[in-house]
Amino acid sequence: MEQLGISKLDLKRQNRMQILKILKQKGPTSRIDIAGTLELTRAAVTIITNELIEQGIITEVGEYKQHADEIHRGRKKILLDINECHKFAVGISIEQSMVWIGLSTLCGAVLDKKKLAINKETSFESILDFIKNSLNSIISNNCLSLSSILGVGVAVMPSRYALMKIDVVNKIAVFGSLKKILEKELKLNVVVDNYSKGAAMANIDFQPVKDPNRYNIAFLQYGSSFNFVVTQLNDPIKSYDNRTDFVDKMIINPCSKDETALNNCGRVVSEISSVALMNKAAPVFNITSTPFAFEKTKGNINELSRSMLFDAVNHGDKAFESIYNEHMRLLSVLINNLVYSTNPQKLVLHDFDFSEIEYLYFKEILESVAGANIANLINISILEDKNKFLAGAAIVIRELFFLRGGFAV
Repeated sequence: MEQLGISKLDLKRQNRMQILKILKQKGPTSRIDIAGTLELTRAAVTIITNELIEQGIITEVGEYKQHADEIHRGRKKILLDINECHKFAVGISIEQSMVWIGLSTLCGAVLDKKKLAINKETSFESILDFIKNSLNSIISNNCLSLSSILGVGVAVMPSRYALMKIDVVNKIAVFGSLKKILEKELKLNVVVDNYSKGAAMANIDFQPVKDPNRYNIAFLQYGSSFNFVVTQLNDPIKSYDNRTDFVDKMIINPCSKDETALNNCGRVVSEISSVALMNKAAPVFNITSTPFAFEKTKGNINELSRSMLFDAVNHGDKAFESIYNEHMRLLSVLINNLVYSTNPQKLVLHDFDFSEIEYLYFKEILESVAGANIANLINISILEDKNKFLAGAAIVIRELFFLRGGFAV
């Protein structure tokens, strides 16, 4: 006879997962408050949390501090939190020009990290050797063993799928080949996924200040390709999981007359990608019209960047001014369209490399284009310019810790 429903083990795993999710989103929480949130009995929550404590997965962190206007009744609440050193995560992020590997706690505290610059000549085998050697060094330097490692999370930028032996079938990335190779070489459980998705997870899970009320957050990554992820209830929406680069095809300048862009005329990739911006800057880049930028780059246009254009304009290179401002205006149009189509409570910007001054200037332009409400939704990624490996760490922690209810793989 066919059995319907879920097993006791599945139910137990589900309850453990929900408890860990509450602690992840809210931080230290009492058993009573957990029971109220999950609509479970206090006795049931006590049994589950005591087991999690015995296994070293969570820990008691002290008493709840009452506010002056609160009335105390009964026992004082004892707060519980995740034991971030129960296991450690290895994160790997593979970007266009860099491979990052590092070690973190379950809450994203950085313990160690290494990086490798890559280019079009870099081979898969050299990256694999770097990963193996770095992992051994990191484990040794931190006096750990393989048994203390939860697993390895690998976050790969779509532009590096081919290099990392990731096939794309019907526009969906298939990570199985890379996972199999790495698990054989590293002797650890491996989870592979899209870089933008991992960066989105890291910005949700590793924020130093918890905000449990946010339910819809969007993430936009800047570079030679724009990548976009939307989350709902703090989890990336499935339809965005492996196709984060769809934004490149969005039209943001219907009046564009760029004949060189052909079918991409007016679209994001031909208007505001890092490559497009440099192509627009190239005709005026010379020692006479743009002396500051020319000196800074020693005449090498490949050393130009958006942030450098901003600095150059502020140092008198007025030939870049209209190009830069139009870039920022069109970026504001894109953000306006994305906000209205996804309705996020926050939009996080990745890899924009804003200085504080440029960020404020951009927000002024955004406000003039899209209004103050949209400008106020913008935040900078916590992964900007440092700890990029946390995108991979977030992937493996979600998959092998939270979604398993802390059960060992």
